[in-house]
Amino acid sequence: MGDRLEVRFPSGPAGVECAAWLYLPAGGPAPIIVMAHGLGGIREMRLDAYAERFRAAGYACLVFDYRHFGASGGTPRQLIDIREQLADWAAAIAFARSLNVVDTSRIVLWGTSFGGGHVLVAAAGDGDIAAVVAQCPFTDGFASVLAMLPSNALRVTARAVRDLIGSYVGREPVMIATAGRPGSTALMASPDSEPGYLALVPDSAPFANEVAARVALSITRHIPGRSAAKVSCPIMFAICELDAVAPAKATLRHASKAPRGEIALYPVGHFDIYVGDWFERVVADQIAFLHAHVASRVTVEESER
Repeated sequence: MGDRLEVRFPSGPAGVECAAWLYLPAGGPAPIIVMAHGLGGIREMRLDAYAERFRAAGYACLVFDYRHFGASGGTPRQLIDIREQLADWAAAIAFARSLNVVDTSRIVLWGTSFGGGHVLVAAAGDGDIAAVVAQCPFTDGFASVLAMLPSNALRVTARAVRDLIGSYVGREPVMIATAGRPGSTALMASPDSEPGYLALVPDSAPFANEVAARVALSITRHIPGRSAAKVSCPIMFAICELDAVAPAKATLRHASKAPRGEIALYPVGHFDIYVGDWFERVVADQIAFLHAHVASRVTVEESER
């Protein structure tokens, strides 16, 4: 079937290392899918399941942890910095292009949840991406905040302000739960958030259900869906119609502006497509999308030679 290798690549001015898995299919250089998770997520949270399916379908995969998370370097731990995470995507793409064991002319970006927004920004900035898969993507911070209970939004904001002020004077981060019960002080507090999010975490994973609270102030202003209109390659938007974390209505609005966007709708919540029958359906749809667009690009290129 091939190999899964542990690799590392530097990111940012200080060269902090991001940890990654490199999946290689049998049969020589293949297109490579660069993959990363969502809000506070790590690669062990079911990204291996997707990568194994993609490898079996003939694709290489580079699955990485952002700085400050999982097996990657960076302090303080559990810090979500949107600019840093986008720099990690650029570093991962550059690392993929440096590999002589893959087909570097066919690089695909795959992101889920918060990472589903990042891939839109990354593809818009790169300009030489073969295809993008944005799964249950976070596309509009304002829409996500409006989906929260007002009381929860106020508590989250208060903690975020305290964390931000503390960071200016060198204090340790003030943490907040990434996923919690409805009514709790958590970034994701829909009824399905805590059980759905935590169900993705293996017992042995280097994981904590908390992040530095200051990110909440950035999330409100972050609207990566605007980048969809600037992406010239095919994009598959895998959208959960009952999504209480990344509302489908906002994502559909942004997806409609992508020049080569394709929309796949699933009548489930944000966390349902990572496991079970819905995972099987979604990953099959994604492989069909990749076969249609990444393979067709190769056919065109070969015919022009």
